Amino acid sequence: MPEEVLFKSETEQSRAEIASLLRRVADNLDDGAPITLTAGADSVTLEPPARPTFEVKAEREGPADGPGELSVEFELEWDEDGGSGELEIE
Repeated sequence: MPEEVLFKSETEQSRAEIASLLRRVADNLDDGAPITLTAGADSVTLEPPARPTFEVKAEREGPADGPGELSVEFELEWDEDGGSGELEIE
């Protein structure tokens, strides 16, 4: 299935600034509120369901024999049509 990027932002920020943004997302999840992402004129609002899939990934990119770039990614994922995506066996 093709991927369509609805919003992207990549900026260098302090750890405290990043923590503040993550807290705001966490607060919205706790409250059942939508999450609005805004950077300049770009904006998207998403409404995660009560039980989205949560993925955490740590990666290292670069040559196998030298220093690379480390990252940690947090991802919420759900079916746009509201489907559960749960395993079914008939």
